[in-house]
Amino acid sequence: MTTLDDFVKRQKDGATFVISAPMLRLKPAEFDALAQAWFDDGGPGFNVIGTPHRTVVDGEFFITRVTVIKTTSRSAATDS
Repeated sequence: MTTLDDFVKRQKDGATFVISAPMLRLKPAEFDALAQAWFDDGGPGFNVIGTPHRTVVDGEFFITRVTVIKTTSRSAATDS
């Protein structure tokens, strides 16, 4: 299975892409906790953009999909 870091590394700098709970094989509540942290601090190599997709589970809303943009890799930034 591809890890989140591997998936992000394959993207070009500035690319927008989607990360979802099923992609990471996480339950909605688990993914929601990760996504909340990404909104506050950014993710590993990306920032969340736009409005997240939420799903209702037992009457609670959980983030299950986010659109993100890859940030500039450090090696590319230091080469300039």
